[in-house]
Amino acid sequence: MIKKAVHDHDFALQAVPQANRRGFWQMFVVMMGFTFFSASMWSGGTLGTGLTFNQFILVVLAGNLVLGLYTGLLSYIASQTGLSTHLLARYAFGEKGSYLVSFMLGATQVGWFGVGVAMFALPVQKVTGINEYLLIAIAGLLMTITAYFGFKALTILSFIAVPSIAILGSFSVLKATESSGGLSGLMQYQPVETLALATALTICIGSFISGGTLTPDFARFARSKRIAVSTTVMAFFIGNSLMFIFGAIGAMSLGEADVSEVMFLQGLIIPAIIILGLNIWTTNDNALYASGLGFSNITKLPKHKLVLFNGVIGTILALWLYNNFVGWLTFLGSTLPPVGAIILADYFILKRKQYALLEQASLRPLHWTAILAWGIGIVAAHTLPGIPPLNAIVASALSYLILSIVMNKVDLPLPNKAKKVS
Repeated sequence: MIKKAVHDHDFALQAVPQANRRGFWQMFVVMMGFTFFSASMWSGGTLGTGLTFNQFILVVLAGNLVLGLYTGLLSYIASQTGLSTHLLARYAFGEKGSYLVSFMLGATQVGWFGVGVAMFALPVQKVTGINEYLLIAIAGLLMTITAYFGFKALTILSFIAVPSIAILGSFSVLKATESSGGLSGLMQYQPVETLALATALTICIGSFISGGTLTPDFARFARSKRIAVSTTVMAFFIGNSLMFIFGAIGAMSLGEADVSEVMFLQGLIIPAIIILGLNIWTTNDNALYASGLGFSNITKLPKHKLVLFNGVIGTILALWLYNNFVGWLTFLGSTLPPVGAIILADYFILKRKQYALLEQASLRPLHWTAILAWGIGIVAAHTLPGIPPLNAIVASALSYLILSIVMNKVDLPLPNKAKKVS
């Protein structure tokens, strides 16, 4: 066990020891970097051009409240147990069942990594003329290297990227605001085609709830539950809201939701390349890191070797994924929120916050209750009226609880004398 701890600095197959946990500021920048996501800007652009500014603010606050609650609860479990999403899934889904969860999570993250590499290379090629294949190779290599070095490298990158994106992006957005009549112009904005509020909430929540399911992969490094929950919730209210605001103002003022595209239009070429690169870099590093944890859970191979393999595959297939696979990745992403909901229901309700230590836990190979509840959640998201991500979460959690009781598969909480995660 000591040998594993020395060589596996990211603890892919075990709980993060307390001695390796991180404080508030390190966790805060990592979680902020996690929420700095280009797709959130695109969603913000859709909301900004379909709502009044007051409606936009209300929808973003309400959406991030839901996202903060969902990810905050997951981060609580992660900090309490020290386990990643993939290892937590073993308790609810079983050992073999967690492999399906890890495959779905890992495969979608490798796919999005490739898409992200192309999202950086293509705009830069357009303004610089540099060959896109060379840009893809360089970007993929750099992003893979930092993910290879694990959580420590993610922290260093986030300390650089988060303030850079926030400062440069805010400067650009302020210029865009001035060109459209300042704050009063934004307040008076009237959309040509309005969005229904339920649709707007669906876009806001759906933009990040799939990625939010991976919150434990990072929050498990928090030194305390208070740090884990506070940094996660703050990151969504500050970081994710900032991405939505960047996208909304850019779309309302200049017709471009991505702040880097706004900066290109403003003639800020070098700052645009910097902010585009750093924004995608933090997203892609998190994706590749999480995919390594997922496939390590399945294969038991070292996470850093799997990160290299996944990074090479994602880089080679970047253009193909970007041109052919985004719609499929979006669909796969919509299947992930039920996983988090089932973990929450299992930990907080069925097990009453008492999980046995992973190395001592007696886990079934497969929990069909969790698999069935997962399927019910996916069906609910695509068939029931209302807000699909919330339908998926509520339906999967409730069905998991009901099925567990009906099929008599509820494990009783551990007696006081038994060892449990604390």
